[in-house]
Amino acid sequence: MASTIQNRIDFLIERAKRQNPAINERKIRAAYECAAKAHEGQKRRNGEPYIIHPVSVAEIIVEMGLDTDSICAGLLHDCIEDTEFGYKEIENKFGTSVAELVDGVTRLGMLRYSKEQEQMEDLRKMFMAMAKDIRVILIKLADRLHNARTFQFLPERKQRDKALETMEIYAPIAHRLGMSRVKWELEDLSLKILDSIGYQEIVDGLEAQSSEREEFLNHIKDDIGKRLDESKIPYTISARVKHIYSIYRKMYAQNKTINEIYDIYAVRVIVDNVTNCYNVLGYVNDL
Repeated sequence: MASTIQNRIDFLIERAKRQNPAINERKIRAAYECAAKAHEGQKRRNGEPYIIHPVSVAEIIVEMGLDTDSICAGLLHDCIEDTEFGYKEIENKFGTSVAELVDGVTRLGMLRYSKEQEQMEDLRKMFMAMAKDIRVILIKLADRLHNARTFQFLPERKQRDKALETMEIYAPIAHRLGMSRVKWELEDLSLKILDSIGYQEIVDGLEAQSSEREEFLNHIKDDIGKRLDESKIPYTISARVKHIYSIYRKMYAQNKTINEIYDIYAVRVIVDNVTNCYNVLGYVNDL
């Protein structure tokens, strides 16, 4: 297990350095060693060594493209709350910036979630106000995302409470920050707990359509690409299936089955200026 975790740290650093050559490898390795020592002997609910969680959080932080101190804070984010390794130790070893990030994440974790609808917005505002550094919010989102991936190991009641909290607090914050992928995954993982039957119905429906879907999306991309090549407009194009919770809301708002929902695909064309944006819109309408 130790060698597997070490391999993940190696890959994490390699990826971070590809994104930003200024990444401080030595500092990240020291943060990992410190976290591993602080969490030694601790286990997660699924029986894994606890250090798996901060390493996973750090991997998500690297995917977000954040800096050395954010990665270190991701590795150390549970130390103040769950170990004897406190603020001063982190500050002395890794600097004030890392210590303040860890402390900020710890403080956000102390906020109590309320199921009262009118208090949701206040809690979201409090989240944003408490974090003087936006990186604190990003690290907390990474923390919640990895925890959401392992909701199934919690007691049933706690699964639902955490899923509701994620849907009502964390997903909207990710949305406000423009973090679509994080928002989608948080919503889908929460839905899987809150309505497992509805979630599975959509998964099964999408799997049944998978072969024709790929063909359909590739056909759309080819048609648009061909037209834009002829027009000499530089572009990038991508296509995807909308995320499960988005489809779920349409199904239940319109009282339809997945086979009756047609707005489940999204195609995105990115161009270099506003004029070309309108030109592309015209070409797509023509097609």
